[in-house]
Amino acid sequence: MLDGKISLLLLLLLLAAANAAPSSLVGNLRFREAPQFYNSNGCPPPINPSTEYSSSCPSSLVDVAMTLDVAYLRGSMAAINSILQHSSCPQSIYFHFLASSFTFFLNSTISSIFPSLPFIIHPFDDSLVAGRISTSIRAALDRPLNYARSYLPRLLPTCVNRVVYLDSDLILVDDINTLAATPIPFPAALAAPEYCNANFTAYFTPTFWANPSLSVSFEGRRACYFNTGVMVMDLERWREEGYTERIEEWMDLQKRMRIYELGSLPPFLLVFAGRIAAVDHRWNQHGLGGDNFRGLCRDLHPGTVSLLHWSGKGKPWSRLDAGRPCPLDALWAPYDLLQPAFPIDVDS
Repeated sequence: MLDGKISLLLLLLLLAAANAAPSSLVGNLRFREAPQFYNSNGCPPPINPSTEYSSSCPSSLVDVAMTLDVAYLRGSMAAINSILQHSSCPQSIYFHFLASSFTFFLNSTISSIFPSLPFIIHPFDDSLVAGRISTSIRAALDRPLNYARSYLPRLLPTCVNRVVYLDSDLILVDDINTLAATPIPFPAALAAPEYCNANFTAYFTPTFWANPSLSVSFEGRRACYFNTGVMVMDLERWREEGYTERIEEWMDLQKRMRIYELGSLPPFLLVFAGRIAAVDHRWNQHGLGGDNFRGLCRDLHPGTVSLLHWSGKGKPWSRLDAGRPCPLDALWAPYDLLQPAFPIDVDS
């Protein structure tokens, strides 16, 4: 009997440890509750936070997908805050989060910060891609969760036909409803800002370009670089064309012969470059995190701004905490929901 009680206690301790916050990563971080934002006149009815997707999905909703982990949690909360603050229909946005660990902690944290937020956390199994990942120039790019966006058509309910995918290191300063309504003409399955002045060939190795059976993949395509941190995805068309399987095939080939260098981006380019619907550049002012080696400060690209994206090595929260912010990090700070380590009593 005693052995049975000890075994039960050990099991409970293991379960608690699996769901606890990883203190080595979050330390004593505490977030404040976000303001409540309300729909404007003419919006669809607000979603009940307890609503779960079933066999039918309301077509009037905006579905947003993001990966979620502890290391980037502060960035994710700021991103959500910015989306809600600038949306004309914030109560009609449904969030789909992909997480591979600490889902209980993440779920309770989001619920405490955004008590009225309709969301669901979809578990992502790292083993789906762990054996397909090849090392790249920065370890952070090799996390299995970076590849989860390729599996959205499988992980989200089949009734979700369109989703806006967003990285965790960005903020919106415009209405996400406008981005979500981006036309995706047939046969494209996704829309994103394209950058045709980028050095596209640099994303692939000389081995790739020297092999005619590989380089022919881009024949007849005006292949341009696009950043996968901001995408509007037609999931129905994606499923029909089996694009997840096509991405996996390129990743499997990469394990046998090195044909690219930079994490999860090149497989997307191999499948989609030159085959996407273009989005105005204002929806992804990317590269604000600097390059992937030194994270140097960068300026905005010319033109209007609807979304600021700190892709690259440097993250605004890290630079602010270190006392070495870049000028544009001041634009991220107002959306930060982290509580000060030492609250100041303004009445004293």
